Amino acid sequence: MFTLSARYYDYIYSFKDYRKEVEILNSFINEYKRSDGKRLLDVACGTGNHIEFLRSDFEVEGLDLKDEFLQIVRKKFPELRFHKGDMLTFDLRKRFDVIICLFSSIGYMTTIDALNKAVANMARHLAEGGVLFVEPWIVPEEWRANTVHMQTVDEPNLKIARMVTSLTDGRLALMDMHHLIGTTEKTEHFVERHEMLLARKEELMQASGSAGLETFWDDEGLTARGLVIGIKV
Repeated sequence: MFTLSARYYDYIYSFKDYRKEVEILNSFINEYKRSDGKRLLDVACGTGNHIEFLRSDFEVEGLDLKDEFLQIVRKKFPELRFHKGDMLTFDLRKRFDVIICLFSSIGYMTTIDALNKAVANMARHLAEGGVLFVEPWIVPEEWRANTVHMQTVDEPNLKIARMVTSLTDGRLALMDMHHLIGTTEKTEHFVERHEMLLARKEELMQASGSAGLETFWDDEGLTARGLVIGIKV
């Protein structure tokens, strides 16, 4: 996923208010963080749109699995450190006061076992009193299967139509995202498949609790998808 669309990511998701999301996140950090430091790790950082509004208050590092995203984010923020890694297995040999995993990236852990291992691995990188924030993917009771969605971009020299029919296979949300991209050089079409675990609130909370974190849930979170909050005690 995102291998072909990474260079268009910021256009496709330009509807998101990253500044507002970070303002909300900062209020949670102020409420729950017990450590004194300012070290923050953005897991699955993508193109770094949250980092833009975090870097003035924190010592930010980022981590992502996709080279395409890392190329973009390193160009945006050459002064910051970014790591290539899988949230299941990364080992940075350091601890952070805040770790974030936002915009439903945790959903790409497609089994409960993988979910538990990823959360445990992030928790392992927390300093004492540090806090982990995980923004879930859509919970099963709110997933709307067999619906069709379209996102469009209309810039002077760039036109994008992204269309997807949402399907379900057991515990997985399936989305074959069709992209029609028009530029001044060419028009192209490609498909990227996204498979995401429809984890329940209780399973997300259990993953954090099993990782040894004092765990809380906020129903609204940053974008009305909820938020798992885990403190290293």
